[in-house]
Amino acid sequence: MFPSTESALLRRVAAEQAENRAPSLIAAVVRNGEALWTGARGYVDGTEPTANTQYRIGSITKTFVAVQVMRLRDEGLVDLNDQVDKHVPGTRLGDRTIAQLLSHTGGVTSESPGQWWERSLGGDWTALAESLGQDALKHRAGGRFHYSNVGFAVLGELVSRLRATSWLDALRDEVLRPLGMTDTTDHPRAPHALGWAVHPHADVLLPEPAPDTGAMAPAGQLWSTVTDLTRWANFISGDTGDVLRQDTMAEMWAPATIDDASTWQYGYGFGLQVIRDAGHRFVGHGGSMPGFLAMLVIDIGTRTGSVTLTNSTTGVGVGALGIELIKTVDQQEPELPAPWQPMTDADPALLALTGLWHWGPSPYVLRLLPERWLSLTPASGGGRASRFRPAGERTWIGLDGYYAGETLSVRPGGGADDDTYLDIATFVFTRRPYDPAAPIPGGVDPGGWRTRG
Repeated sequence: MFPSTESALLRRVAAEQAENRAPSLIAAVVRNGEALWTGARGYVDGTEPTANTQYRIGSITKTFVAVQVMRLRDEGLVDLNDQVDKHVPGTRLGDRTIAQLLSHTGGVTSESPGQWWERSLGGDWTALAESLGQDALKHRAGGRFHYSNVGFAVLGELVSRLRATSWLDALRDEVLRPLGMTDTTDHPRAPHALGWAVHPHADVLLPEPAPDTGAMAPAGQLWSTVTDLTRWANFISGDTGDVLRQDTMAEMWAPATIDDASTWQYGYGFGLQVIRDAGHRFVGHGGSMPGFLAMLVIDIGTRTGSVTLTNSTTGVGVGALGIELIKTVDQQEPELPAPWQPMTDADPALLALTGLWHWGPSPYVLRLLPERWLSLTPASGGGRASRFRPAGERTWIGLDGYYAGETLSVRPGGGADDDTYLDIATFVFTRRPYDPAAPIPGGVDPGGWRTRG
């Protein structure tokens, strides 16, 4: 990177660490799976932290659990509309759905009963389930955003039961090892930062505990490094490899709810926080545990991300810092567009489908994308645009936009100039506007087009 960019990034990190008195702070900016820049201030055991120094990442743990749940969904082992009782019977949360727990819309209590779970040795699942009394449900299902650590504890138990092993072992086998994330663990390993609370009125420190949180671990137990979280940021940005389908990750990005009805800047998808800022959409997650704050965030548009880790209980604005680092890099060093290259293979039958189609009088353009995907876009540039992935010989499933989840079918017997038409959820697209030989909306008035009203 340009020296001026690196200087601006380091100055921002240095100011955050000094002004907010963080014992140590390390940050990285990532793009296309690589760390473009890493900078640190402060000390861990007398030396500046490195990209391989472990920190506790708190609720970033939830993103890993959410990926496990979505893998189960993709395998057909769960449906996101399944109620909790179907897979984890015997709790007060039985009628809440998996989707609601993933998006914090189940109305479930935020914290587990008893002592503050983040600073206490946790019990097993049976103890947690028995502690959830009648007041475990605070709001009606789907009624509002209400962040729930307990909800993710339930999701961790769901993963354990369906995988017949602990959620941690399943995570290691299915996600961490395939991605090469060998330094993401449930307990710290050397070198790691110690968690500290900083006195509000004096420059002195108090050590914070780091207990095993037991059944609440899926809500915030993990430790990790900048190196590993760089890989995780790349994964969340869409480079999912064989671990998760790309369209499933895109589904996780989509806001399922908002948590600030007055401004609509912050929301939540499936296990991911969603942020709107200056016309950009960011996804990721923050984390906090006693003695630690963390942030992982990605600009979905530019695929530039950042990781920020510190060992202070409060005071450091890791969320705002993470977004500022991304903005600095994207403004000063925007990524060059990838060079255009022709497709390696194109089915002539699909090429014949491309071009102009009409929904009634409205023109649309159908384009062929790599791997037999299609995109349908209004010719005017505004309106209902969607991409479609192959689902059969002559069918596709909508990935995004208005037609997400709907089936696009190529059907014979349409118009006079072309014997095919497109059917998307009963919307008929023809080569000519309101082709009279096509099903409705074509052929409605036998008088056809007229020269005056």
